[in-house]
Amino acid sequence: MTRLDGRLLDGRDVRLCIEDGRIASIEPVGARPGRPLLLPGLVDLQVNGYAGHDVNAEDVSADTVGELTRALWAHGVTSFCPTVVTASRERILSTLRTVEEARERAPFVAQTVIGVHIEGPYLAAADGPRGAHDLRHLRDPDPRELALWLAAAPGLVRIVTLAPERPGAPEYIRAATQAGIVVAVGHTDASPAQVRAAARAGARLSTHLGNGTHAVLPRHPNHVWAQLAEDALIATFIADGHHLPADAFVAMVRAKGIGRAVLVSDSVALAGCPTGEYRTPVGGAVTVEPSGRLRLSGTQLLAGSGRSLLDCVRWAVQMTPFTLAEVWAMASANPARALGLTDRGVIEVGTRADLCVAEWDGDRDGRLRLLSTVVGGVDAGESLT
Repeated sequence: MTRLDGRLLDGRDVRLCIEDGRIASIEPVGARPGRPLLLPGLVDLQVNGYAGHDVNAEDVSADTVGELTRALWAHGVTSFCPTVVTASRERILSTLRTVEEARERAPFVAQTVIGVHIEGPYLAAADGPRGAHDLRHLRDPDPRELALWLAAAPGLVRIVTLAPERPGAPEYIRAATQAGIVVAVGHTDASPAQVRAAARAGARLSTHLGNGTHAVLPRHPNHVWAQLAEDALIATFIADGHHLPADAFVAMVRAKGIGRAVLVSDSVALAGCPTGEYRTPVGGAVTVEPSGRLRLSGTQLLAGSGRSLLDCVRWAVQMTPFTLAEVWAMASANPARALGLTDRGVIEVGTRADLCVAEWDGDRDGRLRLLSTVVGGVDAGESLT
């Protein structure tokens, strides 16, 4: 049995007793200054890549997925969804098989990769809503393609993002929902009526709300208001300081409610790379600005995020009125609950011992410093396989 002492976000000093990868007990201990903060591991529902590891590269391999997993452990992410973007039918199937191979090879990768998020290919074709997705491969929702995904990697596909205005979307949403997949509205130019129809058909998420849309929308009505107003939809947000200004982020979270708000990184392989011009398999030419902002070269369109989910948490704590406890819940408990995962994102007896051990002095201007990440009761700095 492993024991870990620290302070929880509610102020309690505790000792976590960990056995067989789960929290066996939570025991009170005497208060002592300087104890580290014990936080649930971060849960990221949208990761295209990080630190040079690209889920959507032509040469993606099981090793790529494993290396990406380890890179994310170093930033406190203990559960994530590799995100496969718009591509040919063959390419999506191949990537699904590759992720499944990575999970079969390594138990700790299997525990961390909680499923795949397929963002596309059923998205709006117009510039703006389309974002960096390849226009050549956009298409209408096809339940037959869904059946191929399910056959290629049973149980692996957990989220599908689509534009609900595409022909056949309601029927597709119903089929995917019946298969246990969470359908998200995103990269869309839908009418409010089409947003509501998607929710009635079973859609339960909004993908990076406020992004993947036109730069200018009608004051009202528009699909952003409709998604904020739809209680059936949990909204995800990219809190990297570039996708949404702080006031818009705060207003949207308040409208949706803390309990129905989720932070995602939407990180890409160029996250953390030096300033310059790059070529990517998805967006083509991408500019990395000195601020870390990623955009399609020659445009102001964003090309994913250059920040980790931990960076997003830090930005939200520093730049918004939300508390660390509220922000951390949006990056751990809320995304886990959105996928029906009751044993992740929280520190309770019986849950997985996926933890972040951190230092924070409580000052919003201070730095939340990650000391270590624990995955299934094991320090991720050790040799996990």
